Amino acid sequence: MATALVLLPLASAAGAQQKPVAYAPTENATVSGSLEVTNGRAAIGSHATLTAGDATVPVTLARGGQINVCRSTTVQISTDSTLGKSQLPGDDAIMLALNHGAVEEHDKPGKYSDVILTPDLRILVSGPGKADLSLRVSTNGDTCIDNHGASAPYVTVTNLFSGGVYRVQPNQRVLLESGDTSRVVDNEPEPCGCPAAPTELAAGLRHGNHRHNHRHAGAPQTKAEKENPFPLAESEGLKPPPAPSSTPAVPVGQVHAEVEAPITYNSAQPEPATPAAKPARGESTAPSGGEAAVQTPHRHRGFFGSIGHFFAHLFGHK
Repeated sequence: MATALVLLPLASAAGAQQKPVAYAPTENATVSGSLEVTNGRAAIGSHATLTAGDATVPVTLARGGQINVCRSTTVQISTDSTLGKSQLPGDDAIMLALNHGAVEEHDKPGKYSDVILTPDLRILVSGPGKADLSLRVSTNGDTCIDNHGASAPYVTVTNLFSGGVYRVQPNQRVLLESGDTSRVVDNEPEPCGCPAAPTELAAGLRHGNHRHNHRHAGAPQTKAEKENPFPLAESEGLKPPPAPSSTPAVPVGQVHAEVEAPITYNSAQPEPATPAAKPARGESTAPSGGEAAVQTPHRHRGFFGSIGHFFAHLFGHK
């Protein structure tokens, strides 16, 4: 497994003199490493660690293009040191490393391939082509890659342990289960990049579409959305669940009605029988076996019956 991310110390004087490879706002983000901060903007040198807050942080590349660090994601940004210092301006290869979370790359790769490292995979993004790449890594290693666009670059995925290789084709979205290149789910239905904002997600759910949930600009947020935002970042493992609220549901001193209705049952006291309804006039009612004795109808013996009865008395039989 890849080692955990380590926060780097602030830049030295030599690091500050290096040509920046990227720029990132410090608002809603924690940035450390080889950098110089001016007016709320960090100029990243050879390496830096950036942790996004509750919103996506755009990182502008000096060579052109942008990398979006999705909310609650920690990523290391550096240049590929294996290329040395001979590359020309614009040929800087970017290396990103993250344990879990999501990033998006929107740029045109240079002469050398960009590298994205996860605990299980090494992902190469190579030209030609224009990158519109989205990546999401869950805490269990599931890795979603979306190589969007007809002119998308070459994206080659290599497992760091097994050596297995998989190439993500242009306009292909896949899910590598547990980071395994031999367990690939093609046409992954869920998006791979930054999760939608709570307002956009709620709008999409109301319209029955959880993948394309775009809200019109300036549309007001409903009361239900404000009080019950859907924690997509928590469900994706990008953000820990919030601590339980310490504020009581009912303010102190306010009367709160509570109703208690115990449910009891005693088998020794069955429910009283429901009185039978009086029959309507004209309806015949037959007495039940438990309420009245069964009356045997009187049989007429006839002539032969009377003779049989006589001989029965004569010989002592009743």
